[in-house]
Amino acid sequence: MKLYANPVAAFSRPLILFLERGEIPVEIANVDVFGGECKGEKFARLNPSRQIPVLEDDGLVLTECSAILKYLADKAGSPAYPKDLKQRAKVNEVMDWVNTGFVRDFSYGFIYPQILPDHKRPTEAANKAAVEWGRDKSRQWMEILNSKWLGDGKPYLCGDEITIADYFAAGPILVGELIGIDFNAFPNVARWLANMKTLPGWKSVDYEANGLVEAMKGPDYVRLA
Repeated sequence: MKLYANPVAAFSRPLILFLERGEIPVEIANVDVFGGECKGEKFARLNPSRQIPVLEDDGLVLTECSAILKYLADKAGSPAYPKDLKQRAKVNEVMDWVNTGFVRDFSYGFIYPQILPDHKRPTEAANKAAVEWGRDKSRQWMEILNSKWLGDGKPYLCGDEITIADYFAAGPILVGELIGIDFNAFPNVARWLANMKTLPGWKSVDYEANGLVEAMKGPDYVRLA
């Protein structure tokens, strides 16, 4: 198997972290996203969406992080993706929740228009309005994450044990570190993120360890507070 990814890309990080469990051998091809490698024609033949991650396995090509995580976990027989139907349904529910409303507003509506040229709106006024809308919606999603999914002292999103939902969610949420978001305003979220940062292999995907936090300093970013 071969995984095309980059350790600082939001939806590569969950996969790289999961693979650190050592349950399944996968070759990782580091894609130069900052150099535009995934935008080229060669990569487009692999994934017409020109995005990472991509997994190749004996003729099978998967191009979405959620699908890849489920596939890898099933192939490894990992307890992080429970076999019990009801437990698995809750994992799928959380992953769908993250991948729809949360990512739409937090990532594409709030974070990316501030830091990625490809996601900026055509005018400064339009971009400002988009970011403010995204910020307000993101506050609502973070409150739900804090009170519903991580309320009552739950250490992980689906209960007492880590699942692939935790790996999946940590990727896009921690992009907020690049604009200096203080997650302590959401204490359950902050506690959960601290747990995730104790995972083996975290340093390989950590924004600060990779120098990205320092590189992004300077602009007056709009934050949640």
